[in-house]
Amino acid sequence: MGVAIRTAGASDRELVTRLLDDAFQDDPVSGWIFPEEEYRRTTHPRLMAAFVDIVMAEGRVDVTEDGTACALWLPMPADGGDEHEGGHDGEDEFAALREALDPDNERIELIGRLTAEVHPAGRAHEYLWMIGVAPGRQGEGLGTALIGSVLERCDRDGVPTYLEASSSRSRGLYERLGFELVEQPLELPGGPLMWPMWREPRASRHGAEQAAAAAPQ
Repeated sequence: MGVAIRTAGASDRELVTRLLDDAFQDDPVSGWIFPEEEYRRTTHPRLMAAFVDIVMAEGRVDVTEDGTACALWLPMPADGGDEHEGGHDGEDEFAALREALDPDNERIELIGRLTAEVHPAGRAHEYLWMIGVAPGRQGEGLGTALIGSVLERCDRDGVPTYLEASSSRSRGLYERLGFELVEQPLELPGGPLMWPMWREPRASRHGAEQAAAAAPQ
């Protein structure tokens, strides 16, 4: 049986935020941003909500019909998408996010700058910002289904995709889906590794059939 997927709307904001919060509370990168567990429990949801707001305004959020998994996608232009890499309408978005959420936590700003530095530029692509699956539903293939639905479209349209894996487990999943490491892993200061990964579009079956039909006999 396939996984039913829809595009999230404004009414899904709290659902998506809660999904991401639950999925990433114990993630190595979230633990690095908010080292104190009790503080992370109260502040981490606000960071997830900010991410959801950005993507709902400028990208797309996919969610399973049963509300147990979601994926946040941003279309990135060929110039690198400067609005997500240090400036938006003349403002430093990373610094503004830190100031709004947790002014004394420099890691909120730092992780944005570090991931922006390794984000490939020069080619338009789809950026998988985050994907979250409810803890009780992980391992059922929901994440693969969410990503796969977009990869099929990207393959059909000839569009590459990019992401940063935040754990060795997720890196393995992405490798099985055709993503490859971009240069070296990103080592967060005093913290875990992140793996920038890129996927070239694959020839779709429809495209291959069209090409074969057009080939001289």
